[in-house]
This record gives sequence, structure tokens and C-alpha cells, in this order.
Amino acid sequence: MEERVLFVDDDPNILEAYQRKLQHALKVHTAQGPHAGLKQLLEKGPFAVVVADMNMPLMNGVEFLEKARELAPETVRMMLTGNADIRVAMDAVNSGNVFRFLTKPCPSQLMGESLIAGIKQYRLVMAEKEVLEGTLNGAVELLVEILSWVRPDAFGRTLQVRSTVKDLAARLKVPNSWEFDMAAVLSQIGYMAIPQEILGKVAGGEQLNVDEQQMLATIPAIGQELLQHIPRLNNVARIVLYQDKQYNGGGFPGDSVAGKDIPLGARVLKVAIDLLKLRASGLDKQEAINEMARREGWYDPHVLQAAVGTATTLEMPESCWRRLQMPFAEVRAGLTLASDILTADGRKLVAAGTELSEALLVRLKKFAELKGLTEPIEIKIRI
Repeated sequence: MEERVLFVDDDPNILEAYQRKLQHALKVHTAQGPHAGLKQLLEKGPFAVVVADMNMPLMNGVEFLEKARELAPETVRMMLTGNADIRVAMDAVNSGNVFRFLTKPCPSQLMGESLIAGIKQYRLVMAEKEVLEGTLNGAVELLVEILSWVRPDAFGRTLQVRSTVKDLAARLKVPNSWEFDMAAVLSQIGYMAIPQEILGKVAGGEQLNVDEQQMLATIPAIGQELLQHIPRLNNVARIVLYQDKQYNGGGFPGDSVAGKDIPLGARVLKVAIDLLKLRASGLDKQEAINEMARREGWYDPHVLQAAVGTATTLEMPESCWRRLQMPFAEVRAGLTLASDILTADGRKLVAAGTELSEALLVRLKKFAELKGLTEPIEIKIRI
């Protein structure tokens, strides 16, 4: 078996015994004490199974497995103890979601059978995860593809939002920020349900009536409705729903959720989207940040502070760039746009300042083949 097993115990003699008895059948790793165990999970994972002793100093087995679950949720967890107390077993199962509870002394045959069962469980979990991720990625890819055809301007905003959210998440040191990235990619998906004439009025700066304003305000709710039935996207759907919610509880949706009860991903999205809107209105970055700071209670202060340090290619002086024009067929990944890429009918598809990726170029090539782009494309190269 290729999968690895991690034993965690404060007694080095017991760890050595596990290693000696099981190394011929399994790939056994050991860690002396809970902190060493967590470090191995973090730095040397993934492990198929982790077996922890209940009675360890500083952190007992239940506490260890609870933390292990946070670090490596797919790893199967087992508890080994000399105390057959039913309360200990219940705590272990409920807090650490333990697969097996074994008592000392545990015969080698029983331990081996339990570990093999744990590895089989791990394989089932990983197989299900792969199927779900395949389904998830396919569904998201389809939604974004549809958005790029139906609402290319909204798709263009998505690229900027994603880049800004990625910068903010990195500065905030958010672990497992894939949900933030996914929410950014799907944040504009609700625009698919808005009639083009209303979006045209918005783009042209025309006055909207009350009904039209209400329809625009519900774009996050439309996005949430589209996403909530896709496997594993419940949290992402909630982030999308609350993307326009103010930190003080104002904004959409009009419920009582406020402050840290708003998903962190939504608080990050709110800052990213508003920052980009202000930049699009003609403000430079510092002016946009200053304007946001004046909006008392709108933003999570911690997230807004992180926005001060985010960097984009747009912040570099024009003197640092040389502009070139080229046919779209000659455009390559890694180049930075000097001006917007427009559809053949003049709608903005990708904003100036965007660094072109391979994935984005694939989409643009499909769009060019089906609907056409305005050429030449203007790019800028750092001097």
C-alpha cells in the first residue's frame, strides 16, 4: 500500500514498537508528542491514517485529533488509549470525528486490520472528493463560459475582482482560500439574469427607475440561487450572496447579519469590488482607498487595511511602460493590456491592466472565433 500512516504518542518506546511491528506491511511514520504530530501533518502530509494516544501531556488525544481534523480533514483519525471510559470514547468520536477507538494493549492483528480499514476509508473519501471536484470544476467552468458569452462586460469585471481578491487573501494569510477564489470567479454570475437594456442604461449613466434599481440590487441573490445546489458550493454561494453587505449591517441583503457574522470572503469581495468601481470612475488607488475610508462602517477595517498594500500593474507610472499594438493572433500569455479588449460591437471584455493568462487566452480565442474582437490589441511592456 502506498498510503502512509502516522502514529502520535509521547512515549518513544511505544512509537518504536509500532514502527518495528508494522513497517513490513505499511508505510509507518511516527511523531513524539502532539505538537510534533501536527507539524508532520502540516509539513509531510498527506497521511491516510493518524493514530493518536489519548493521554499525552500539554494536549490530549481528543484535542489533538480535533486540530488534526482542521489541518487534514481527509485523513482518517483513530484513538488509542488505556482508558476504556465510554465518555472518553464519545468525546473522541464527537470532537475529532474518530473512525476507530482502540484500547491498550491492542493486539498487532487488530491494529493491522484497523489500519487497513482506515486506509480503505481514506481511499473512499479521496475518490468521492475527486468526483465532486470534477463535477464542481465542470459546473463552474460552464457557468463562467456562459457568462463570457452572454455578459462579456461582467466576465471582464470577474477577472479584475479575482486578481484583487487573490491579493487580499494573500495579505490576510487566509488558509484554504479556494472558496474566496471561487466566489470571486462567480461573483458576477447574477448578471446573466439582468436584461441587456438595463445594463446598457447603467453603462451609459442613465437614470434607473425603482424597479430597475431593485433588480440590480438582487444580483447577489440571483448568483446565490444559481450556485446553492452545486455540490460543495454552499459556502461560496453564501459569500456571493453577502458580497454587497456593509460591515455595519447595511446594504444587501436587508437582514440583521453584520460585522464578523458576514462571511470573511464576502467582506473581502465587498472591498475588492468597491475598490475596482472607484478605480473605474477615474480615481487613482490612493484616492479610492481614501474615499472608502470615509464610508464609515461599510468595510471590515482589517480587510480595508490589507487593501492599502495590494499592488497591481496599474499602479506603476506610465513612464515604466512601452505601448505596442499587435493582432490578437500574436498576443501571448504574460503580456499586460494597455487598453481594454473590446468585443466587435464595442463592449468591454477584458480591462486594461490585466495580465493575460493561458486560460484567459483560450477563452478569448473562442470568443474571437464566434463573435470577433476589436483589433489591434494594445499591450504594454515594462521598460
